[in-house]
Amino acid sequence: MAHHSLQLISTDFDGTIHEDFASPSIPLALQDRLKAFQDRGGIWVINTGREMASLMETLGRSHSKVMPDYLILVEREIYRHEHGRYLSVDPWNSKCTQDHRTTFGEYGAELAELVEHLSNRFDATFYDDSFSPLCAIARNNDQMDAIQAEIETFVRAIPELVAVRNDVYVRLSHAAYSKGTALAELGRLLGIPSTGIFAAGDHLNDLPMLKRQFAQYLAAPINALPAVKLQVTAEGGYLAQAKAGHGILEAMDHFGF
Repeated sequence: MAHHSLQLISTDFDGTIHEDFASPSIPLALQDRLKAFQDRGGIWVINTGREMASLMETLGRSHSKVMPDYLILVEREIYRHEHGRYLSVDPWNSKCTQDHRTTFGEYGAELAELVEHLSNRFDATFYDDSFSPLCAIARNNDQMDAIQAEIETFVRAIPELVAVRNDVYVRLSHAAYSKGTALAELGRLLGIPSTGIFAAGDHLNDLPMLKRQFAQYLAAPINALPAVKLQVTAEGGYLAQAKAGHGILEAMDHFGF
């Protein structure tokens, strides 16, 4: 039975709807459900930490027969699907870029010292890219726990900055931009309140959107991290017994979508 109050579905990608070594990597039944939702006028957004090229390549390799109406990339930028292309949504994206540039520039000297300190202390990979002056890839999760603890101590004195972690990877971001705030902005642009939104994720960078503040219906697959399961439970969401995309389909069944 269709759930008529649902207007927007926001799913993380890796580990939430997509499994690298599964065949197919996105369950066909989930693809069919998402396509039917779109055909009824619903909006589907992939809300991911990936960049455009990485996501597009993996979606192509997955041979998905359904494509999202919107993308939220790098946990903060919004793109709209139009005639086979994903176009930047402004002024949100341009303001996002400017706010990051301003904040990273303001604390440039301190960030350079932090990078030097971390690279001297940890045998991990540190680099900068167009999204963050500090990105790190640790050798394992224990090492990343230690690196994250150092970064968290640093940003505690800088309210504009947060550490965004996904498994053994972490980067810095402006505190005003996350999967949650970008989802809220998309809802505002489309005139969809949080009461009409379903959000699902499995990892630490999904936590900002897995709140009733941003989505009435929340879910996590069984492979979600303990912190994610804890928050989804606390927010009154659904914990699936199945993995990744099969778990999200289970959650959609539970809510009657």
